[in-house]
Amino acid sequence: MYMKHTSFELSLVDKVTNAIPDVTPGVVVRSYHSGRLICDVAVGNTYPHYDMASLTKIIFTQQAMMEAFDKGHWNFESKVVDFIPSFFDAQMTVKSLLTHTSQLDWWKPFFRSLVVQGQEPSDWQQQRSKIFELLNQSSNIKKSEKALYSDLGFLVLGFILEKIHQKSLLDVWYSIKEKHYSHSTMDFHVNNKPIYAQDLYAPTEFCQYRQRSLRGEVHDENTWALGGVSTHAGLFGSIDDLASYGMTMRSQLQGIATYSVRQKTAQLFSKRAISEDVGDWAVGYMMPTEGVASCGHMFSPNSVGHTGFTGTSCWYDPKIDLLVVILSNRVHYGRENKSFANLRPQIHNWIAEGIPKR
Repeated sequence: MYMKHTSFELSLVDKVTNAIPDVTPGVVVRSYHSGRLICDVAVGNTYPHYDMASLTKIIFTQQAMMEAFDKGHWNFESKVVDFIPSFFDAQMTVKSLLTHTSQLDWWKPFFRSLVVQGQEPSDWQQQRSKIFELLNQSSNIKKSEKALYSDLGFLVLGFILEKIHQKSLLDVWYSIKEKHYSHSTMDFHVNNKPIYAQDLYAPTEFCQYRQRSLRGEVHDENTWALGGVSTHAGLFGSIDDLASYGMTMRSQLQGIATYSVRQKTAQLFSKRAISEDVGDWAVGYMMPTEGVASCGHMFSPNSVGHTGFTGTSCWYDPKIDLLVVILSNRVHYGRENKSFANLRPQIHNWIAEGIPKR
C-alpha cells in the first residue's frame, strides 16, 4: 500500500535528489525518533536487497561476541591464544580485535592466494582453514600507537566464535539470526550463490579480478574467496532488515530487548573503549570522530554505529534517541569515488535538524 510522504520526507527527498548525481545511483534512508518511524524514503535507482559490506561486523560479529561475553565465555582480559593456542601473538587480546587496537593490518589481498584467477572459490569451509594459515603470520602486524581499522582482526574473531560455540561460523550466524532477526531476509550468500533473483540486488562494481559486474555477489574479494561467508563482510539484506537490526540495538541499550543480552552488557559495549588520542571506538562500534563523523555533526559524542564500504551505514544516538539507517551502492561508480563520504553525514544532519514535532 502506498503511503503518502510527509513534508519532512519530501524535503529530504528534494535535498538528496539534488545531491546524488555522480555520487551514487540511489539511496534508501529510514529513520526512527523515540522508536517512531519519521522517515522512509528511496531516491534514485534503488533495489530490494543490498550488499551490507562491513555492517556485517556489527549485525553479526559484534552481536555474537557480545552475547558470548554476556554468557561468560570471554572477558576483556581474554587472549586470542585462550581460544586458538597456535595463534602467533600470545599477548593479543580479544578486546583489541573489537576495538581495532590489535595492530593487525587493515586488509590484505588473501583472495589472490586462495583462488586462482579465472576460477571460482572451493567450498567455504575449506577456504577458512586456508585463510587462517595466511592470517597466522606476524607479518600482519603494523606497529602503531593509533587504532587501525582492521578486517583481519574481525577475521580472527570468526575463528574465536567457532571455538566458543564448537560449530561452524555459518551455524553461529544461523543461531544469531534465529534469535535476533528471525523474520529477516538478511543472510550470507553461501558459496556466492544469491538467494533471490539477481535483478533484486543493487549492482555494485565491475570487479577486475573476477572480470564481471557484481550483483548479488559480495563486493569484498576476501569474503568472496571465502565462499561468501565471513565475519567482516558478506551479509545481504533490505532496508527493513537493517532497520530491524538498528531497532534491536536500540532495544538492547534501553533494556527493552529482554530476549537479548543484559542492558548492562549492551551499554558496556557501547561505551568508549579507547582514549580519543588513540581512536574513536566502543567495543565493536564506531563512535563519532569530531569534524569528520559519518553521522554528521548533530549526533552526540556517545552515538554508536558503523559504515559499510559499499555505501551503507547504521547510526544510533541514545541521547536524542535517533536511529538512521542508509543503504546505497555508491561503488557502482567505482570504489575510488569518495563523494558519498560527504553526502552521508549531510543526510544525518538534514534528519537531525528537521525531526518532526509530535
